[in-house]
Amino acid sequence: MSSVSLSRPADSHVATVAVLAILAISLLVENDVGNRHALLFLTGVGLGIVLLHAAFGFTGGWRRLYLSGESRVVRAQILLIALTSLLFFPLLGGVVPGLGVNGASGLFGVTVLVGAFLFGIGMQLAGGCGSGTLFTVGGGNVGMLLALIFFIVGSFVATAHVGWWYSLPNVGKPSLIQWLGWLPALLLQLFVFAVLYLVAGYYERRRRGSVAALRQRELERPVLDRLIFGNWPLWWAVVGIALLNLVTLLLSGHPWTITFAFGLWGAKIFTALGGDVSGWEYWSSGYAARALESSVLADETSLMDFGIILGAMLAAALAGRYAPEKHLDGRRVLLAISGGFLMGYGARLAFGCNIGGMMAGIVSGSLHGWLWLLAGFTGSLLGLRLRAWLGVDRPREKQA
Repeated sequence: MSSVSLSRPADSHVATVAVLAILAISLLVENDVGNRHALLFLTGVGLGIVLLHAAFGFTGGWRRLYLSGESRVVRAQILLIALTSLLFFPLLGGVVPGLGVNGASGLFGVTVLVGAFLFGIGMQLAGGCGSGTLFTVGGGNVGMLLALIFFIVGSFVATAHVGWWYSLPNVGKPSLIQWLGWLPALLLQLFVFAVLYLVAGYYERRRRGSVAALRQRELERPVLDRLIFGNWPLWWAVVGIALLNLVTLLLSGHPWTITFAFGLWGAKIFTALGGDVSGWEYWSSGYAARALESSVLADETSLMDFGIILGAMLAAALAGRYAPEKHLDGRRVLLAISGGFLMGYGARLAFGCNIGGMMAGIVSGSLHGWLWLLAGFTGSLLGLRLRAWLGVDRPREKQA
C-alpha cells in the first residue's frame, strides 16, 4: 500500500480522546439501557464519520446552487433521498410483515410552512443545518458550537408554543403510501426526483455553460486510505447515509431524526436550574414527558446526536482537520446566535430539520416533507440574500 498523503498530520491525541469517549459511552449505554440503544449510538458515530469525511450538508449545496449555479451537491442530495425512498417505501408499505417500522409524519399546513421557512433562513445565517451543525461542532468549529447552543435555546422556547402553532390551518397528515400503495407511490416519487435532477443539471448548464460530474477526478489514493483519512467522493456519502438511515429505521422503528434532542436538552437544563415545564402542553404527555423524566442516554435521538459529534471528531482528527478557531468576529457571533435560534424554533414547528422534517418526511411518503422542502428552500434564498447584504458572501454570479 502506498503511503498516505495528507495536507496535515493526523491528530493522535484528539483521535484517542474520541475513541475512548465512543467506547465509554457504548459500554455505559449497553449496560444501563440496552444493546439496541448502543447500536444506535454507534450508527450516529458512523453518520458523523460519513458527514465529516464527505463534507456533506444541505446548506452549502443550496448556497452554491444560488451563488454560482453549481448543482453537484444538490444533485447528490436528490440521489440520496431517492435511494433512501427506494429502501424505505417497501418496508413502510408492509412488505415484511411484523417488522414494526413507522415513517415520519407531520401536519401539512401553516406550521410547517412557517417553521421550515424560518429554518431555511437560520441555516444560511449560521452556515449549517441540523446535521451540519453537529458534524462541524465535532470537527472543532467554535462558531457552530455557538450556533448549536442557540439551536437548543430556540428548540426549547418553541416547545412552549407548539400547541398553538399545531392548531393553525392544516389538512392533516397526508401520505402517498396510504393513498396509492407503496409501489405506485415510490414510482411517482422517483419520477419527481428524476425531473428535479434534470432541472438542477439544466439550471447549472444555463448558469455555467456545462454541468459538473458528480464523480470528480482526484489524486489517486488507495480506497482504505481515503476511507480512514477522508476526502470522500459524494457518492460514498449518498450510499453511506442511505444505508445508515436504513439501519436507524430497523433499530429504532423510525427514520433518522436530529432536533427533538435539542429541545429535550434545553428542557433538562431549564429544569436543573429550577425551572418548571410540567404545565407546558408539549412536555405533559407522550414520549416527550417520558424522555424528560428519563436519562438523556435513554433518548435515541440524543444518543445518535452524541454519536455524530464524536464520529465527526474522530474523522476530523484522522484527517488532520481538527483545528478550533481562536477568534470569532462580532458578525460571525451574531449570525451564529440568530441563525441557531431560528433553526431551533423553526425545526420544532416544522416537525424537524432538513433531516428529520424534510428528508424523513419525503422518504416516508409524507407530503409534509415536500412542503418542508418548498418552504425551507425559499427561506434559504432569503437567508442567502441577508448574508450578501451583510457582506458575508460574495455577490451572486451572473448567468453565463
